[in-house]
Amino acid sequence: MLSVRNLSTPVLKPASFQLKAGECVAVQGRSGSGKSVLLRALADLDPSSGEVCLNGDRRDDMPAPLWRRRVTYVAAESGWWEDRVGAHFAQPDRAAALAGALGLPGDVMGWPVARLSTGERQRLALVRALVQRPEVLLLDEPTGPLDAEATERVEALLRAELVRGAGVLIVTHAPEQAVRLAHRHLHVADGVVTEG
Repeated sequence: MLSVRNLSTPVLKPASFQLKAGECVAVQGRSGSGKSVLLRALADLDPSSGEVCLNGDRRDDMPAPLWRRRVTYVAAESGWWEDRVGAHFAQPDRAAALAGALGLPGDVMGWPVARLSTGERQRLALVRALVQRPEVLLLDEPTGPLDAEATERVEALLRAELVRGAGVLIVTHAPEQAVRLAHRHLHVADGVVTEG
């Protein structure tokens, strides 16, 4: 379980909530309200104060790379640092299987990154996270650029992660997606996080 107490940043007012294993919580609010800031703070990518724990382990007591393998953030626009897709994956066979489940071609690992569409990059960024088998997924608009079929595939994979016991915090502007996936909702407005 992810436990958050008084998490705050210069943008985010102190926020407290929990995310249980196998639970999906949708994070909603207007653009610029602080949703991405919340996810980045949870992942220890931006400076924050407050206490964040995963199954009793405090974020501040472990190296940031280890925390981020357990609590993994997928940005709306992920970075790519190598020329070829496959170079971004330590386990290319598992990555290729996950990519196939998301409707990507079997040879995608051999593609140059420059060939990828926005939607293909977004799905592969999710694959990059899933290969690590994190305990918590922090997803920032994971289906924003995707068509209905690709969105359905992503949601099916996320449901499988929930069954596996992962917790999912998903920022989405699509109310229907929140209804399909989420057990609870967090709303962010002017940096204030509320449940409901």
